[in-house]
Amino acid sequence: MITVQDFFDERIRLPSPPAIAIKILKAVREDDNSFKELAEIVMADPVLVARIMKLANSSLYGLPRRVDSLAQATVLIGTQNLKNIALSFVIVQEFQDATQGGFDLNLYWRRAISAAVAAEILAKNVGQKDHDLFISGLLQDIGILIILLTDSATLTEIRDKKRVSGMSLCDTEKEVFGFDHTEISNHLLTTWSLPDTICGPIRYHHSKEPIEPYRNSALILNFADKISALYHGTQSNKKAIEVRQGLKDIYQFKDEQIDRIVDAIGEKSREVMELFTIEPGHIKPFSQIVQDAVEELSKMNFSYEQLVLELKQAKQNADQLALNLKKANDNLRELVFRDDLTGLYNHRYFQDVIESELQKAVRYKHPISLLLIDIDYFKSVNDTYGHLGGDRVLKEISQIMLKLVRQNDIVARYGGEEFAIIMPETGKVGGKVLAQRVRRGIEQHQTKYNNQLITVTVSIGLVSTDMANVEITRKALIDRSDQVLYKAKRNGRNRIEI
Repeated sequence: MITVQDFFDERIRLPSPPAIAIKILKAVREDDNSFKELAEIVMADPVLVARIMKLANSSLYGLPRRVDSLAQATVLIGTQNLKNIALSFVIVQEFQDATQGGFDLNLYWRRAISAAVAAEILAKNVGQKDHDLFISGLLQDIGILIILLTDSATLTEIRDKKRVSGMSLCDTEKEVFGFDHTEISNHLLTTWSLPDTICGPIRYHHSKEPIEPYRNSALILNFADKISALYHGTQSNKKAIEVRQGLKDIYQFKDEQIDRIVDAIGEKSREVMELFTIEPGHIKPFSQIVQDAVEELSKMNFSYEQLVLELKQAKQNADQLALNLKKANDNLRELVFRDDLTGLYNHRYFQDVIESELQKAVRYKHPISLLLIDIDYFKSVNDTYGHLGGDRVLKEISQIMLKLVRQNDIVARYGGEEFAIIMPETGKVGGKVLAQRVRRGIEQHQTKYNNQLITVTVSIGLVSTDMANVEITRKALIDRSDQVLYKAKRNGRNRIEI
């Protein structure tokens, strides 16, 4: 399994924090008690100032009197809270307009803001003094957004797998990556130099046993996430029961207190979303969600056995639908990277994989070899047997190569009658052995077409990084293999040049 650092190095271009966010963090780090520099940074953006003042005067903070300046707001809510409010607006604005493949970004931010509000309100009700909980709640799932923006196909795969398997999102991510989105969130925010008081609780908010000193804040974030899902997700009735029981068990809240707290979260979330210019959608009061669940149960006239059968059938239908959807999405992902004629990986996929494999080879100091393969005199095949005959040859040659390579080798159609084979962790000696096997296998094969036998040979250019005394780029690797391929053709064809 790769590490989170490997994941960022190989698959994700790490987004930079907004410039104003860097300035805000720097100002607070240099002097936690100083308001002057922070105010100067914020005042440079009148829209940001207006939003901060509106949020400070909102029911979320419930200040005893209206505040009309940043200085007043700081006195009443503190520099840390002011910093976190400013950061929240800046980061949401930075990512608010991103769109990818049908992902509901508005729903993502509705959930994030509701989680932030829930964390703030829960902290007050349990006596947890943590000024960073609002922004921690807002950013706790930013790892999901990072996967979306840089690898949306994998995010779709994870969501499909989650539906089919019934596993939690974190468990599904760990099965795919070896880690989950909380670790990606933590890595990103740590790289952005956000303090441990924000990053730590985010890292452990889905853990069954959060470590100290983050345990209490992580637990609040976990409940905040569940309450947010209750308002903006599916199966609200079931989640309402989970939230109510969990708050009773952990904090010994009474039913009336829970109803009041969760209702307040819904009301204040709608108010805060409008300040972030996020469409709040329809947020039912918690008390109504619970009442709907009671009414729904009371309308059921099934016997217990009938109810079990109905639920079982519904689950089977849902599981089959999820499985079909997963298969369809898997097929679509394959089609994007497959060559229509041969079924091999296409040129686009080849370029992506050679880049990532080369980076791994450099990092772990392992060799990598590349074969570029060209069918000799292929034009004469098309001229003699027609393009359908040529297509038959291309298909069969592709299948031969797939049979002759090893499990970890990657075979792609480079273009026309050219092919490429990427051989990870393989040096010159191993590359030459496989190249000879491919050359002989193709030479010995006969393609049957219209009662005729077609034989072809190939020329192969082999490049291995263990022959270079400096690190080599993807372009240089491909250019060099192209050069030795044409050297093989000049030197008589049906041969390998290294």
